[in-house]
Amino acid sequence: MHQEAEHGRGNSHVPARGAIAADQGVVALARPPIVYLVSILAGFGLNAVWPVRVVPYAVEPLGGLLILLAVALFALSVREFRRARTPIRTRKPVTSIITNGPYRFSRNPIYLSFTLLQLGLGVWANSAWLVGMLIPTLVLMSYGVIAREERYMAQKFGDEYLRYTAAVRRWI
Repeated sequence: MHQEAEHGRGNSHVPARGAIAADQGVVALARPPIVYLVSILAGFGLNAVWPVRVVPYAVEPLGGLLILLAVALFALSVREFRRARTPIRTRKPVTSIITNGPYRFSRNPIYLSFTLLQLGLGVWANSAWLVGMLIPTLVLMSYGVIAREERYMAQKFGDEYLRYTAAVRRWI
């Protein structure tokens, strides 16, 4: 972490002088929407070859509720990015720490919405493969994407971001 970031700045909209040279956003191992899409497609593909049920038939409709919850959470999260006028894409430099809306409860509500979407699809389709594919997906997201984003944010926003991480959980 740069020295300027360690001392904090007080204004999350203006990075500390020299905090990140040539800020080009986060370099994650993969783009999160692609990670989840590949995971979902792999789960459906495996299910087509070797179907394995995960829940009793009576529970399948709960998958639809999880999907609706995922869509609502995604929409609310994107709305906060737009309000803050900061880019959603990880490869673009962020301009602020978002702490409103779903970001009061989760540091990663968009990724949580993707996870709920995949879980909902898995329950609705009654596919252990779709649900099980979340394990490697969440490992990749945690270490290959989120950890890198958090290092970037800590470097860029210093103590202000560290206080946010201390107050709000990574997922829920």
